[in-house]
Amino acid sequence: MKEVQQELFETCLKIKSQSDYDYVDYCFLEVLPPFIKEGMNKCLSRDMDVITVVPYFLYPGMKLKDAVTQTSRFTKNANAKIVITKPLSYQPIISEIVLARTRSLLSKTNVNGKENYALLLIGHGSSDRRAREAFLYTVNSLKNHFRYVNFCFLELEPPNIEEGIRNCLASNPSSIFVIPYFLHKGVHIQKDILIDIDKALEKYNFSNLYIAEHIGVDPLIIDLVISLARDAENKSGLFKEL
Repeated sequence: MKEVQQELFETCLKIKSQSDYDYVDYCFLEVLPPFIKEGMNKCLSRDMDVITVVPYFLYPGMKLKDAVTQTSRFTKNANAKIVITKPLSYQPIISEIVLARTRSLLSKTNVNGKENYALLLIGHGSSDRRAREAFLYTVNSLKNHFRYVNFCFLELEPPNIEEGIRNCLASNPSSIFVIPYFLHKGVHIQKDILIDIDKALEKYNFSNLYIAEHIGVDPLIIDLVISLARDAENKSGLFKEL
């Protein structure tokens, strides 16, 4: 979707403006072009000495593995050296961004500390246990700041969104605050999550629910990507050879 491409375009522009990289661009594993092959070929066509690849994934799992595998194939025939960083999962900065989104939403709705409200983090869902564990790392980080923190998934694994809202209602909250744990404003944010939420609210006759912004383009994300890249480059030792 155009919104996803625009967010990545803006993210790349900000990374380039805040670093000394000659070229910063993005590609996709699936669904939308440019795909990995095209993205890597664009980099290689620019005669770069080193290409640093950032797997821009919130979750570990098969899709992350597939992206790294596809990228690694280029190392055999490429003239450039290729460095692959760690993904975004298990990075404390991501938890900081989610916390900031939560506090921003609470501030906008004028919630005071005495109110009985519940938080609901919505993840994508995966059949891979590692993805669930990475998501719960962020969920648990919020429990240090809020009393009632629940989680659910859009698809593929329980609890689903209806069950997540039901779990929130068990604490008899005055409000439910939903935190979408998604990088970009794709179809899941714009449509799928909203449909499931509306169905659950109608079923349980509850209406006082608010939805925070997704992660999106954020200064902390920019800093994190640059930090991951520098760390991988330093550990590779390649810049000592150049």
